[in-house]
Amino acid sequence: MPTVDTDRRRGTRSLPGRLAAPAGVLAAVVGAFAYVGAVDPNEPGHYPVCPLLRLTGLYCPGCGGLRSAHAFVHGDVAGALADNALAVAAFLGFAVVWTVWVVRSVRGRPLRIALGPAHLWALGGLLLVFTVVRNLPFGGWLRP
Repeated sequence: MPTVDTDRRRGTRSLPGRLAAPAGVLAAVVGAFAYVGAVDPNEPGHYPVCPLLRLTGLYCPGCGGLRSAHAFVHGDVAGALADNALAVAAFLGFAVVWTVWVVRSVRGRPLRIALGPAHLWALGGLLLVFTVVRNLPFGGWLRP
């Protein structure tokens, strides 16, 4: 009896096969953080300037994200928070989701993230409020 064929038809894979996708994503993220950690975004000429900032003088939600990642890689959490607090929250959120993905993969369960319209609206609202507040005079502590 060919049990391997039966297992493949049911969708079960070996542990290395189940961990391939999370490992690939982790390798890409580690590579990106290593590059940003090695090439300082605080020095001009290494990365392009934010088009919104250049054209309007307004900070977008991502402004300061590379500087935040650079500080985070070098262990300067306070500096990372000062450059872009929302980016630091996203870094930590990614770590949590990735860990859940690995645990579920080891157990043979798929990762399912069910974001409904309310979640997406809340996320969009958070980005909007963050963007508006960091561009107002009293929101200077959120600027990079």
